[in-house]
Amino acid sequence: MSEHLKVLQKRRALSLSELALLSDVGRVTINRIENGKQKPMPRTIRRLAQALEVSVGELTSDQDLLIQSDFRLNVIYNIARTTR
Repeated sequence: MSEHLKVLQKRRALSLSELALLSDVGRVTINRIENGKQKPMPRTIRRLAQALEVSVGELTSDQDLLIQSDFRLNVIYNIARTTR
């Protein structure tokens, strides 16, 4: 879930502090989850999902699918920027 959380946070363009404020989860806790040093409690997962505007399933689903999707979006964005 750690990489998945980072990708979703980046997608929403949220800083760690902003995500902490929106989710009512401490910055240190989020940082530890992102770095794989802490497994989140169910309540924490629900709060993070709500702040990121995704379902709990999306937050905890297969990371590889999300990372591939994020990569494709970045490629499309960069192509669109260079063709202007």
